[in-house]
Amino acid sequence: MPEQQPARGRLRTVRPDGIPVYGHPTRLGVPPVLVNRIDLEADHPHLPLSHQHAHDFLVLVYVERGEGTVSLNGRETPLRDGDVHAVPPGQVIDSATLADLHHCQAWSVAFMPDAVPSLVSVSPLAWGHHPILALFALADLPAGASANVPAGERARWSAWLTELSDELSAPDRLGARDAVSALLTRILIGAARLAPSAPAPPDPLVTRVFDEIEATFREPVSAADVARSLGYTAGYLTTVVRERTGRTLLEWITERRMTEVRRMLRDTDLPLGVVAARTGLRDATYLVRRFKERYGITPDRWRRSERV
Repeated sequence: MPEQQPARGRLRTVRPDGIPVYGHPTRLGVPPVLVNRIDLEADHPHLPLSHQHAHDFLVLVYVERGEGTVSLNGRETPLRDGDVHAVPPGQVIDSATLADLHHCQAWSVAFMPDAVPSLVSVSPLAWGHHPILALFALADLPAGASANVPAGERARWSAWLTELSDELSAPDRLGARDAVSALLTRILIGAARLAPSAPAPPDPLVTRVFDEIEATFREPVSAADVARSLGYTAGYLTTVVRERTGRTLLEWITERRMTEVRRMLRDTDLPLGVVAARTGLRDATYLVRRFKERYGITPDRWRRSERV
């Protein structure tokens, strides 16, 4: 089993309420996926007494053997054998609650949607409605974003995750990138099939916000511009959007722009100045700064790594 990798990633920002938000660590030439095997019985983690944090990436947790609860977005979430938990970006995790868990074995898969072929060209504003992420769409429901794997299928889930970890441990191996994408896709399909058949109803205000962002993100609009067009103040709409989605209004605008920047870097040879102009960013210099802040790497290096 390869050595466990950091699950939180790189500190990207701190929210106004003081909660740190971690970004997915970029590893050149490696799909944006991290797998971590958690065995609190064999290796109890050294955790601070209190540390709430959030991620800007998606996390799927599969509990092989569970006992106790963890706090997700202020909700006490039980960990049971065979549970699958979807933790969307922005959801607050209280790692202090893990200190009380002594008999838990689980896997966590942290990933960016770019690692899933069917999500590469999908707007982040539509992630919550994509069938493959059906479990993540349940995050705001009272029961949370979780399901349970039938007992007869649990060995298969453990095998998938073991194989995914193995592929990520040797990213230079022939076909490793394709194998990682295929395995992650298979795991997400399995999680989506466990989700309730009735999807969570869309939030009318969030839908309006996302529609406005989709229509304007290619222009140099700000959060205040989007809020004003919908008849709200930026402060109010930012607060409401974060309460309902885990991210602020500006973070969603930025996410939409950066998703399009990555798509253009991967699929075209356009110079950075043109990419900036087509994604609502001021110029190439500003694009480079924002991209590096977001991913810890320059756009040119990222583009080259994607074409290896």
